Amino acid sequence: MARVNVTASQFLGETHEGAPAYTISAEQELRRTVLACLLWEETFYESGKSVAERIAALVPQVEPERVAFLAIEARSQMYLRHVPLLLVREMTRHTSHRKFVRATLSGVIQRADELAEFLALYWAGGDRKKAKDKLAKSVQKGLADAFVRFNAYNLAKYNRDNPVKLRDVLFLSHAKPKDSEQAATWKQLIAGTLPTPDTWEVELSASKDKTASWTRLLEENKLGSLALIRNLRNMVEASVEDRLIRKALVEMKPDKVLPFRFVAAARIMPRFNAELEQAMLANLAEQAKLPGMTLVLVDVSGSMDGVLSAKSEMRRVDAAAGLAVFAREICESARVFSFSNRTVEVPAYRGLALVDAISKSQPHSSTELGAAVTALNKEKYDRLIVITDEQAARKVPGPNGKGYIINVASYKNGVGYGPWLHIDGWSEKVLDYIRAVEQ
Repeated sequence: MARVNVTASQFLGETHEGAPAYTISAEQELRRTVLACLLWEETFYESGKSVAERIAALVPQVEPERVAFLAIEARSQMYLRHVPLLLVREMTRHTSHRKFVRATLSGVIQRADELAEFLALYWAGGDRKKAKDKLAKSVQKGLADAFVRFNAYNLAKYNRDNPVKLRDVLFLSHAKPKDSEQAATWKQLIAGTLPTPDTWEVELSASKDKTASWTRLLEENKLGSLALIRNLRNMVEASVEDRLIRKALVEMKPDKVLPFRFVAAARIMPRFNAELEQAMLANLAEQAKLPGMTLVLVDVSGSMDGVLSAKSEMRRVDAAAGLAVFAREICESARVFSFSNRTVEVPAYRGLALVDAISKSQPHSSTELGAAVTALNKEKYDRLIVITDEQAARKVPGPNGKGYIINVASYKNGVGYGPWLHIDGWSEKVLDYIRAVEQ
């Protein structure tokens, strides 16, 4: 998980709201930019292009082992797909980093479509002068290492008619099949004769009876967890029996589903809130609790209303509130507050009710984090967890005791350093890190 920051004593620049920002290392800046980044997406204060350019500029300033670790962490623990590929592409451009490209590239490619996605990104960055016959050796070997991990089903599922195709990756990487069965599969890939995979996308696109198709997929457990919660509306509109949907939600494996995904599903289909909440909290019941009193402070300022991506209705405040739900569950005792113009204590709800209570606790306006911390420092607590985009309006004091700032944005400057333990990202893994540090 995220590393503890070094103590900072100097200010450098300001946040977008005007608070003084601490001097941090290039590695810390790269982490804060990467771990809550949906690549190329516009944010409240910065363009997607400027964020990508900052990543490119920072990579050569950071030890290659640390960049490699960050790329794997972003993919495996924060479940990000595109920014890890960008990190690897930038590693290929610097002699000091190239020896780590092969292993890192193989590690971040976890879906077959990412093979072609990386190659498209690699060439889009200006590296296509020999695209038709040659790749950098480290890229070639990394793609080859990854390619052999995918079976016929994986390849067929993602064998799309895009400008860069999986067969292009196979030819250029010179991958060697591990056995005769895989060799036969690759011949089918090259010839375009791979059997059509039995996926929900294929089923639904060809089906004239959506009700029957969704029913079969649910009964045969053919929907992954993310596909299930993102298609609740489609299943309801197809008049699928509620009992089947509820059963699937109760039995789903919520691993790798980010907290805000449950929030999104509940907003769209509140009739399934009980099952969604059960799935959301399924992995928390047996976890060790953080002892004592925890204060959780959630940013509901105007900038937190920025959407996570152009195709999403989910806002950064939803990601923050989703994390607050998880934080509430792993604490022995907890009180939850929001801050914007004021500091407001949120009713002692749990689960999805807490998400709504946080969002509706006050108008979403300015970012008075400094005043909020000052107010909460008058309370007795064992730890203070702040979930924010760190764009405060004024200087932020330190906590009275253990203090954690979880940053859910990728902005260049932030306030969560100095006496705070700073963590980046919106996966529940950020809370695992707090527990690990304290244990």
